[in-house]
Amino acid sequence: MTEMVHGALPVRAVEPILPRWWRTIDRWSLTAVFVLFGIGLLLGLAASVPLAERNSLPRFYYVERQMLFGGAGLAAMILVSLLSPRTIRRLGVLGFLGAFVAVALLPVLGTDFGKGAVRWYSLGFAAVQPSEFLKPCFVILAAWLMAAGQELNGPPGKGLSFALLVAIVALLAIQPDFGQAALILFAWGVMYFVAGAPMLLLVVIAGLAVAGGVVAYNGSEHFARRIDGFLTPEVDPRTQLGYATNAIQEGGFFGVGVGEGQVKWSLPDAHTDFIIAVAAEEYGLVLVLAIIALFATVTLRALMRLRRERDPFIRLAGTGLACMFAVQAIINMGVAVRLLPAKGMTLPFVSYGGSSLIAVGIVIGMLLAFTRTRPQGGIGDILVKRRG
Repeated sequence: MTEMVHGALPVRAVEPILPRWWRTIDRWSLTAVFVLFGIGLLLGLAASVPLAERNSLPRFYYVERQMLFGGAGLAAMILVSLLSPRTIRRLGVLGFLGAFVAVALLPVLGTDFGKGAVRWYSLGFAAVQPSEFLKPCFVILAAWLMAAGQELNGPPGKGLSFALLVAIVALLAIQPDFGQAALILFAWGVMYFVAGAPMLLLVVIAGLAVAGGVVAYNGSEHFARRIDGFLTPEVDPRTQLGYATNAIQEGGFFGVGVGEGQVKWSLPDAHTDFIIAVAAEEYGLVLVLAIIALFATVTLRALMRLRRERDPFIRLAGTGLACMFAVQAIINMGVAVRLLPAKGMTLPFVSYGGSSLIAVGIVIGMLLAFTRTRPQGGIGDILVKRRG
């Protein structure tokens, strides 16, 4: 009777989650990530077998673990990409608190596995590197603070994010892990620039970073040894950099052939930090250029889609994540060709590493969630929301 008098209320059809996700996701970037992981497994079949034999393990022990951790990382990527930006922001803040405490406790409870830097927690069956999870969570928190600082009567978001940055860099320097510290500093600098920071202030911060590097060089034997090795004109052919440089030269354009490479028998980190040397030797410049193109696809497509985003938090967080992902790849490949000092940083989705594979899956999941196609309000709507 009520319907006859007032009329039936229209029922809005709700699109199922997965079809809506598939319609709005950046499928080119998603495909590029899966191809990168496939290349990582292919290279792992070559690079990790000699290490397994040296450690008296089954031949494909590391490949199987890479498939396990990589599968977990891809699953995390898909699950995170289904979330809304607001949910990611909340989980990112909580994740930052947990990861920050974990990094702070490393000097007490962590281990170095004989590598000279206390970066891991040993769980017996696996090791966890908390700084890998701290990176994306800090980007989310810093973006939230910077975006909130742009609101009328908002908090001093830029100053608060800078204070957190200083604390994180100090904790990472204690390990020491200057590579991750530099990566976090770069991501924060990019977000700070996008948020409208004056150029003079960025120059001052860059100067402080250089001064910090000088202090680290004089105070850390671990750091000084890597810088000296990078600046030395001649490369010792018996070092990891020497083996990697020779492998890249031997590979040429098309490589020496599948399974014919020799660098994997000499490099202890051939399956992690120097995986690109294995790719260059066995498959040549062709595969290296393909890997670079895949990383460029994910990064550039994310930045292009973020240009249309009006929400300041999404724009800042997405930009920080995309640039951090790209720079980590650049650092890894730059070390292998001796353009950068040794950093001990993995190649995302390609190198072996449990924490790295899962953490980078979370990074790309966040990035895919931020770059999903969504209705954009007009700039007037944003201004009205701020005044409210």
